[in-house]
Order: sequence, then structure tokens, then C-alpha cells
Amino acid sequence: MSAGATGPPVRIDVVINNYNYGRFLGAAIESALTQTYPHVRVVVVDDGSSDDSAQVIGSFGDHVAAVFKENGGQASALNAGFAAATGDIAILLDADDLLDREIAAHVAAACTAHPDAAKIQWRMEMIDAGGRPTGIVDPALHIPLPNGDMRRAELCFPFDIAWAATTGNAFPLEVVRRILPIPERRYRIGADWYLQHLTPLLGPVFTLDLIGAQRRVHGDNAFEQAADAELDFRWVRERISFAANVRVDLEALARELALLTEAGPLIAVSDAAFRLISMRLEPAKHPLAPERITGLVAMGIRASLRRFDINPLMRGALCAWFAAMSVAPRPLARRLARDFVFPDRRPGLNRLLGRLHRRGDRSAGTT
Repeated sequence: MSAGATGPPVRIDVVINNYNYGRFLGAAIESALTQTYPHVRVVVVDDGSSDDSAQVIGSFGDHVAAVFKENGGQASALNAGFAAATGDIAILLDADDLLDREIAAHVAAACTAHPDAAKIQWRMEMIDAGGRPTGIVDPALHIPLPNGDMRRAELCFPFDIAWAATTGNAFPLEVVRRILPIPERRYRIGADWYLQHLTPLLGPVFTLDLIGAQRRVHGDNAFEQAADAELDFRWVRERISFAANVRVDLEALARELALLTEAGPLIAVSDAAFRLISMRLEPAKHPLAPERITGLVAMGIRASLRRFDINPLMRGALCAWFAAMSVAPRPLARRLARDFVFPDRRPGLNRLLGRLHRRGDRSAGTT
């Protein structure tokens, strides 16, 4: 990429994917057009909207590069956006979100300082439908975001890594094009998972220590489904399906790059936990073929023991959760599930795990 301090400036495309978000789209486009960094081009992909999105896009004239296509889903829209991009870096922007005015400048500086980066990410502030801050940051401030070479972690516990959602990412186009097109049938939704998990195999990850966007929570987007998941676990099942899709492509790329050394499929604590929750509490709605509880517990314990990023006491606590979840009476199992899926609603358990983590750090000498 053109990222040298004395060479051509880094050229950035903001790629906006939109489907029936006309009521938010204008603000998203404005946030891309008003970047303080001068070398920004805005690409807006409309994925066959039936609302007033076309009129909103048209109101910006030639200030944006517009792509209109038949409805095909998120992967299809992103593929079209990447195809229309002409710069060095693509910043992704969901049509209901907003970018901070300085984020393109920060991304350009990061690319100059880290020309081998395969992915740049940042945290997002949550806002409501009216644009008012909710007080929530995503990912949460206490969760460390990855930096550097993440290949080993991605192949040991891929779905336990705290990646930012779509609007929290920028990718060098030369990196993304190595794994395009995103498979459109399997990633009609969840296409950001494909990019999040495959790009770290192609180079280091760089995390900006700032809040670079606003992620909107409203009645129609997937993020808010987590609130309903306390009762019907739709959000949990969605994550199970996303992980199943990504595992296929992640393993294929790892084999292509001669990185896959572990025998058997890639496993992760969160994936095993979600599958166990699904099979114990709503097996009729499980998105995969029926699975044995004992097999999922064994998978979860193996995944917990592979977590080299946490200390032994934390690994033990995770193993204990899997064992308890497998035998607990249904009311207690539901509570254990809520504790796992909604960590912000378990302050007592968080305090206990925090003490275990600190005690384990002292005993194991880890960070």
C-alpha cells in the first residue's frame, strides 16, 4: 500500500453497505464525507432497498460513488463495495452507524506506521435510534483488544477473540482481495465474521486506542437481538451458525498458508458454550445437527485448557462452568447460560473471576 511518510498519501475508501436504512443513511454518508483526512472517497452500496434509500443516495450527487444492486445480503454488498473501491484502505461503515470525523486520519497514520498490518480496528460508542449515547462502549473498555501477530490465537481459540463489529474495522485492499469474494450464500449476514477471522492470518492486527465510531442500536438491527436472547436464545444460535460458517473458511486458508498444525476442527470456549446452551435449553431449535451433551462438555474443557492467554485459575473456572452446565437442573442451567451470554449482568461473578484472574497472575506470573 502507499503508506510511506515521504511517498504518496494513503488513499481511503469508506465502503457503506445499506439495505432499507434510508432513515439513517444520510447521517452515515455525512460522517464519511466530513472526515478531516482529505484523501477519502465514499462508496455507497445499496443492496436492493425498497425504501427511500435511492433518493437519499442521489441527494449527495457525485460526492459519493453509488452502487445499486439487487438484494443479495451483506456479503454480496461488501463484495460489490470492495470491487468499486480504488484506494489503499477500506473503512467499513454500516448504514445505520456513524464514523468519528478523525478516524480516517488515525487509520492513515496507523497504516504509515504499520505498513504490514492486515487489519486495523477500534472501539465504538453505542447510540440509540435518535443518536443519543447509551453509555455503552463496544467492545467494552475492560476487554483487551488484540494487537500484533494473532495467527496462533486465531487457530487455537478463534471465536473467543474480541474483534470489533463491522464499523470498527479498516482493511488494506491488497489483503482483502486475497480472500475475496466473500461466499455470498453462507454470509448473507455475518460477513464481517469472515473478514475478522481470516485477515489476521495474512498479517498483524493493529488496534487504535480510541473510540472511532458510533454503533446504533435500534429495533431492526442484529445487535439488539441479544436482549431477546435471554428468553429464546436467537442471538446464541446466530453465533453458532456464524462460527460454523467461518470455521470452514478459516481452516481452508490456514491449510493453504501451511499454518494449521492442530488435528481436528478449530474449537473455542464461546462456541462450545453456545452449542451446549442451545442443546440443553432449546435442543429443538439447535442450528446444527443434534449434538451429545457429553461431547460438547469435553469440547468446552479442551477449548478452555487451550486458552494460553489466561491463567490456570481462569481456565479452571471455565472448565467448572461446562461441568456445572451439563448436570444442573433446568432453572439453574438457564441462569448459568444467562451468566455466560450476558456477562455485564453478573457483577458478582465478574468480581469473583476478577479475583481469580489476579490471584492466577500472581501464582502463574502471567499478565
